[in-house]
Amino acid sequence: MPRSALPDLATLRARWTPRLVRTEVLAGLVVALALIPEAIAFSIIAGVDPRVGLYASFTMAVVIAVCGGRPAMISAATGAIALVVAPLSREYGVEYLFAAVVLGGVLQIALAAAGVARLMRFLPRSVMVGFVNALAILIFTSQVPQLVGVPWAVYPLVAVGLVVIVGLPRLTRVVPAPLVAIVGLTVVTVTAAVAVPTVGDQGALPDTVPLPHLPAVPLTWETLRIVAPYALGVALVGLIESLMTARLVDDITQTGSDKTRESWGQGVANIVTGFTGGMGGCAMIGQTMINVKASGARTRLSTFLAGVFLLVLVVALGDVVALIPMAALVAVMVMVSVGTFDWHSIRPATLRRMPRSETAVMLTTVVVTVGTHNLAFGVGAGVLVASVLFANRVSRLVGVDRTVDDGGAVVYRVTGQLFFASSSELSTAFALDGDPDEVTVDLSGAHVWDASTVAVLEDLRRRYARSGRTLVVTGMNDDSRDRHERLAGHLGGGH
Repeated sequence: MPRSALPDLATLRARWTPRLVRTEVLAGLVVALALIPEAIAFSIIAGVDPRVGLYASFTMAVVIAVCGGRPAMISAATGAIALVVAPLSREYGVEYLFAAVVLGGVLQIALAAAGVARLMRFLPRSVMVGFVNALAILIFTSQVPQLVGVPWAVYPLVAVGLVVIVGLPRLTRVVPAPLVAIVGLTVVTVTAAVAVPTVGDQGALPDTVPLPHLPAVPLTWETLRIVAPYALGVALVGLIESLMTARLVDDITQTGSDKTRESWGQGVANIVTGFTGGMGGCAMIGQTMINVKASGARTRLSTFLAGVFLLVLVVALGDVVALIPMAALVAVMVMVSVGTFDWHSIRPATLRRMPRSETAVMLTTVVVTVGTHNLAFGVGAGVLVASVLFANRVSRLVGVDRTVDDGGAVVYRVTGQLFFASSSELSTAFALDGDPDEVTVDLSGAHVWDASTVAVLEDLRRRYARSGRTLVVTGMNDDSRDRHERLAGHLGGGH
């Protein structure tokens, strides 16, 4: 990095003001409190001890704060990763899970080196909107079990928590509203002896720090065969969720981030997590929104402290944390879901102006993500539908204009983008029986993109040749000509 690009000491001192540090510290504390029940819940989904999820959240947050490319983004144990590794831990045991997490981290580093982050530019805006809306729905629905079959006191506590989170910022932003709601409701339930579900009811909290160890699995090809598919799932799901969350935070904060660094940073974090007895993880949209939107954090300090506070809370202050009513955390997560959802995208005025194809892509992403609880499936389905609809739309822009000059010469002028979805219609536009001995195809207004188009042009040439006539193709640009010369005559008849 050139010297001019490095901030001087005065700039750093001006940036790290007491107000900023206070914001980052309090944001980290709020996120840590919200991480505890989530990590325990995801551990249950993965079929492992709650300590495995809590250790993963600690190591992921601390390592990604140093290695990641998106400041203020929170990484920890997630439901998406839990769903991926659950069959492995259930069938082979937790040590195989640790091995899969380590290998998944290695694969993420390899994918980062291969430039996987650059693929983010192929994600349409409609997929991003669907991703955000689906996450908001999943965050909300994940809180429903905490509201069903519970004592009646839970409902007024949640309502009070919502009022505090919504109303307090209008009076002051000195202290994050979610933290006030959590502390206030805890004090009320403890002093009034209100019997409601608490964090302690979700599972045992760890009483020691995680210690490094090698996964206790045989170092054989059979072990690799078992863990490799799950490791690949951890790598892909983790990167998709992390990179899309990073892009969302970029938009919220109006700042850029290094997606390649984020990719390999996720890999390093998962390797460390696997070696310290964690279930693996990736970026968390809910906790990230708490950190960035609800608490106003903007730096790596909040991410780092979220992990540190989490460990301190569950190890040193586990008895106190266990008293926090789940109602307080439900109120926080409900408001996170409301703030995450893109309400503008479903307004009638927006839907009227938006092309139906864009709305279809957004809805596909939402439906598949919510239906499978798998962000990778939802994003993949959205991209697939977007690609098909885009190809269909572009294919309709191809035109073929047949002209006959005074001498009887026939010229077919083709315009548009010629690829598999559009070039197949070319053959029906040519009037073979009524054409003279020599016919010209002018492609100066078109572009040849693939082998399908070259195959169609070659088929037309052969059909004219069988009747003793000649087809001459002219006007190709350099890229189209190079592709045509490389492929013509080498595709086989009709292929």
